[in-house]
Amino acid sequence: MTDQSVIKSRSRRPEARPTEILAAALELFAEKGFSATRMEDVAARAGLSKAGVYLYFKDKTALLKALVNEMAGANIGVARGIVEGHQGPVSPLIATILAFIARQMRHTRFPELIKIVISESRAHPDVGQLYLDSVVRQGLPLFEGLIRRGIASGEFRAVDPAFAAKAMIGPMLLAVIWKTVLEPIGAETLDIEAYAAQHTDIFLKGIST
Repeated sequence: MTDQSVIKSRSRRPEARPTEILAAALELFAEKGFSATRMEDVAARAGLSKAGVYLYFKDKTALLKALVNEMAGANIGVARGIVEGHQGPVSPLIATILAFIARQMRHTRFPELIKIVISESRAHPDVGQLYLDSVVRQGLPLFEGLIRRGIASGEFRAVDPAFAAKAMIGPMLLAVIWKTVLEPIGAETLDIEAYAAQHTDIFLKGIST
């Protein structure tokens, strides 16, 4: 590392470095794949020494787990805040949540994170388990609760809340696959927000009384 690089590294606020490291890791995991990415690659992309990265993360799996917590966990937190702050009919709330997810899919690298988790869960089951525990098992009960609320108020038919919650969120996973797998090999670009809006319309009409 040159003297200029040392000065630049030292001038950063220490609290900003984990965010910079995670951003570099996600870029590399998306570009090269998790297995092919080395800690020194992450360090170079983040503008740090390898030792500097190890001050914050012990290995690549720790990086991936932190990404899941930071990105996916934050999205669940936002969704929970939307739900807890809402009063009145449930349909507009479901529309708001699906629109929020669609924006995250379109404007952030969240789809790439989901693709990485899916592709690496067999080799690194603890990563998949983390996503299951911190995202799936947090998000689905939240959505099931919305369906139950709508059923109780007479807004929705007496559908199975667990199945309905999965049907509500399932098309968003198709959007992930489309954006991260199919578009790079030539599929037309999916307008995720328009797609989510149409899905919302079909879904709500399907469960409404």
